[in-house]
Amino acid sequence: MLFLLLVSLLWAFSFGLTKQLTGLDGAFISATRLGLALLVFLPFLRFRAATGRAALTLAGIGAVQFGLMYLAYNESYRFLKSYEVALFTLTTPVIVTLLADAFDRTLRGRALAAALVSVLGAGCVVAKSAAISGTLTGIALVQLANLAFAFGQVAYRRWRRRHATVRDREVFGWLYAGAFLVTLPVTLVRTPFASLSLTGTNVAILLYLGAIASGLGFFLWNLGAARVKSAGTLAAMNNAKVPLGVACSLLVFGERADLTRLLLGGGLMILAVWLAETSPKSE
Repeated sequence: MLFLLLVSLLWAFSFGLTKQLTGLDGAFISATRLGLALLVFLPFLRFRAATGRAALTLAGIGAVQFGLMYLAYNESYRFLKSYEVALFTLTTPVIVTLLADAFDRTLRGRALAAALVSVLGAGCVVAKSAAISGTLTGIALVQLANLAFAFGQVAYRRWRRRHATVRDREVFGWLYAGAFLVTLPVTLVRTPFASLSLTGTNVAILLYLGAIASGLGFFLWNLGAARVKSAGTLAAMNNAKVPLGVACSLLVFGERADLTRLLLGGGLMILAVWLAETSPKSE
């Protein structure tokens, strides 16, 4: 669970940096981040560790979890306000739990309860009094992103448990390769490269987000997903970045936030993780 917490902190800090890339095409940002992540892990890739079908499976997982997720998530901003996007990502823990149950052909009541409490906790932080005005298209895109990211977590967790002797760093490049191959054609079609102008700040932020937030972050997240005790804990931790993101905005980037909501939401998510971790048997 330590890896999941560390990545949640990493991603929470990245939200403020990503806002400074306003004006760049979402597909370009996605492809750049994933391309940089791939470059970081190429030196660690060992072809003998995963060959043939295994390599294709990992590339497919990455194409869905990172590639499709990024494309759908960034596209949703065309239809929704930022707080609406955050609000509609709260279903990810429930999707993680239900997918894990579907793969195992069972229903884990305690894990589902942990996921629901986690959603409630994150909702306390991001819920607004204003009416939700997002279109159905935007909502559908966010749910597609949630589904893609949840599927990848569960699929990689299951793959790693069937290949216990494999070192994650030796195969993770395949996931980024699959993700990059999904996003590259989209950005080649959509991005106006002739008029693309990047400042030094843009380049620095993209390098950080690609190598650290995406490259190292996704790797540690999936590593934690494979090692965490239960599917319920994994589900609950998917929303830990919400109160942490608000805390970073408040303390680091000077934004304003409701401290009462932050404390209440964080407390509920601690309860969610406790529910999952105190399950009578490993899930």
